[in-house]
Amino acid sequence: MVGLSKKLREYAEISGIGEISRRYFIMNAFDGALTMLGVVIGAYIANIRSPSSIISAGMAGSLAMAISGISGAYMAEKAERLKKLKSLERAMLKNLRGSIHYRSHRFAMVMASLTDGLSPFLAAMVVLSPFFLVELSVIPWDIAFRASIAITLALLFFMGIYLGKISEENRIVYGLQMLVIGLITAFICFAVSLLIGGNLA
Repeated sequence: MVGLSKKLREYAEISGIGEISRRYFIMNAFDGALTMLGVVIGAYIANIRSPSSIISAGMAGSLAMAISGISGAYMAEKAERLKKLKSLERAMLKNLRGSIHYRSHRFAMVMASLTDGLSPFLAAMVVLSPFFLVELSVIPWDIAFRASIAITLALLFFMGIYLGKISEENRIVYGLQMLVIGLITAFICFAVSLLIGGNLA
């Protein structure tokens, strides 16, 4: 187990996947959270009060994001990694298939695609979690709606703090910037839904 862990760390270091995975994670968790915020607000304005309907719509959307993320990132990373390997092979005048560089790039492809696909799905499930409690008759729908929005904004704030940590800038400022983006998104979702015939009843 120790040997495997050491080998994976070596692959990550050679491929530089750590930085790429961090970027994919934040970018796509951000997408997942805001997408589900739109689903929840749209359901509220459309007067949909069935938790199972929101869960079904949210899960279908988040699964589509996950599949799209995994497949899209895998193909994009594969193209980039193969290009780098071929350039390295030309420079070294040898075939690198089976080498540590080859295995490192394969590892990077898998890690990037999993991060890209799973991060929006997990963020979406966290945002939808209050509606699972409604389905179990633990809390009422209105509380779940408010909790879902609060969870989304909290997620965005903590993602901002993480970005501040990475950039070595003011973490609170980054967190507040992400929070403002979430509030603007919520406002736009409410406004557009009302304009096309929804109501706040």
